[in-house]
Amino acid sequence: MSDPIPPSHIGSGTRGRVTRVCGLLAAVLALGAAAPGRASAADDAVPVITAKAVRKDVPVIVEGVGTIDAWQTVTIRSRVDGTLERFVPAEGEMVHKGDLIATIDPRPFQAALDQAKAKQAQDAADLLNAQRDLTRYKSLSQQDFASRQQVDTQQALVTRDTALVQGDAAAIEAAQVNLSYCSLASPIDGLVGLRMVDVGNLVHATDSTGIVTITQVQPIALVFTLPEAALPQIQAGMQAGKLPVQAFSTDDRTALGDGTLLTPDNAIDTQTGTIRMKAEFPNQEGRLWPGQFVNAHLQVGTARNVVAVPPAVIQHGPDGLYVFVVKPDSTVAQQPVQTGYQDSQVAVVTTGLSGDETLVLSGQSRLQPGTHVATTAAAAETRTAQASVAPSKTQTP
Repeated sequence: MSDPIPPSHIGSGTRGRVTRVCGLLAAVLALGAAAPGRASAADDAVPVITAKAVRKDVPVIVEGVGTIDAWQTVTIRSRVDGTLERFVPAEGEMVHKGDLIATIDPRPFQAALDQAKAKQAQDAADLLNAQRDLTRYKSLSQQDFASRQQVDTQQALVTRDTALVQGDAAAIEAAQVNLSYCSLASPIDGLVGLRMVDVGNLVHATDSTGIVTITQVQPIALVFTLPEAALPQIQAGMQAGKLPVQAFSTDDRTALGDGTLLTPDNAIDTQTGTIRMKAEFPNQEGRLWPGQFVNAHLQVGTARNVVAVPPAVIQHGPDGLYVFVVKPDSTVAQQPVQTGYQDSQVAVVTTGLSGDETLVLSGQSRLQPGTHVATTAAAAETRTAQASVAPSKTQTP
């Protein structure tokens, strides 16, 4: 029986092969142990939606609720009694200043005018005869064929007839005025409303209701209320120029027109702590209508080159406001911030951000400092809506 080969006699090649096999086994074991950890880290990343902080000019908007008023409203009424003979425009038609709206039966007033003219002609003839007699009496008086009393009496008749002729002229003028009232014209440019009296009805100068209403809608006015605290800002803005106003539908989604602020009211309502404002709108598209309720957005100024973020990134904590900033290694850090002006579209960060950070817009409830995140940038339309500086949906700051 042969002796076993001592270890010292084993070839170096065999020892090398054993060493390599052991190393491979160790590597496989190590890889298997590490793989679950890496998969677990990927699975633990919190999905979030992000948005960028940017520097831009942000309009400062105050918002109020108001009512559209016609620039002018005129009720067409008859100034004489008579039968409504004709109604010219169609209901809802646009008319211009001086256009004929309605006519009253003119025949009685034409007859009165003719009668006044006839009376004037009669009195003018009497006056002419009296003046000739006066001339004769004066001539006879110089030859002592007529007394002084006769001359004075004839002079009085001439004065009386002169007054009668003057009265007749006034009567003719009054008759002409009454006749002109039979034609009712529009004193403004505007829209004809619904007719309140039909043709053929008798109308009176004392009627409480008119024949039709005409409203001027180009331009048109917006009267709205704002908190009295906004008045100093508004006054400061008005010193720099005209302040733009936008009118929106009551759901605050549809822009109806652009205008400018005319003036605040001359007093604050002490019961509500608000002040009324009046704005003018060209209303060329006719989207604003008298009596319409709208939301008014008044731009009182502009914050220049500020850090603007979507309001949804701002979080409230026990120590104040903060945001989650996404770091290059896909972890988040909690950054304290302070804000200035804020509305439903944009928040101005005064301290804490430089303007180029990536911020968590949605998904903050599962985050804490150091949490790994899987980021998805907000859709283009979402970013535009969230970070837009256009005053499309705003609130009083």
